[in-house]
Amino acid sequence: MVDKKIPGKRSDNSGGGKRTARETTVRVKTARERKASSTRWLQRQLNDPYVQEAQRLGYRSRAAFKLLQIDEKINVLRPGLRVVDLGAAPGGWCQVLSDKKMKNIVAIDVLPVDPFPDVDFLQMDFTDDDAPERLKEVMGGNGKADLVLSDMSPNTTGHRQTDHLRMMMLLELAIDFALDVLEPHGNFVAKVFQGGAEAELMALLKKNFKTVKHIKPPASRKESPEQYLCALGFKGTARKDARPEDAGNDGDGEDGDMRPHRDMEL
Repeated sequence: MVDKKIPGKRSDNSGGGKRTARETTVRVKTARERKASSTRWLQRQLNDPYVQEAQRLGYRSRAAFKLLQIDEKINVLRPGLRVVDLGAAPGGWCQVLSDKKMKNIVAIDVLPVDPFPDVDFLQMDFTDDDAPERLKEVMGGNGKADLVLSDMSPNTTGHRQTDHLRMMMLLELAIDFALDVLEPHGNFVAKVFQGGAEAELMALLKKNFKTVKHIKPPASRKESPEQYLCALGFKGTARKDARPEDAGNDGDGEDGDMRPHRDMEL
């Protein structure tokens, strides 16, 4: 059985004779056909312990460790749950869900995902008007879920305010979907950029969930603006009349291409 340890955790049998990933740095020369930014990205990937560990364990992306670390804090991945994964490509989160023995896994992404035997995948844009209904059809039964995950993010422009507005649009769509399909006591986890959700969205979540908090898992790169909004304990009857002044503090103290996708921090 493969030992699926999360990078950064100390192991008792880490031998003294081997060089660690921290000690061994791979340097990439800038090729004539390659941009300097591409070279930096490649060097970062080659020297990233999460990338190396994902390859060793057969995960499709380093993002798998983000979900595992989030679960260590809030314990949302319990066997037998019905789960929807929004923005699933390339499939790292689906692998974690499968390993954790979810009862029913439904995933969607505008990009293709190589099939899993126990995942129902829908390739389409979640921002399409009919995407939520199509998802509920694939979910089957009463079209309900115990957990909705969203790792969607827009194609970034580098303009902080524009990227934030794009992310808020995707987050609002994901929240609307979660409020529609979650069973009572269900949970919702979604990627946001630094600054978190807008006041109106936070107020909406606080009206509908017992606990709302932000988490930045260690696998998220320090320079990345991403963090994860965790809304736990759905109250069972969606209320959409929340006001910004209801938001309070969280549990821890733009035009363009809006198509959602798993970002390049894989």
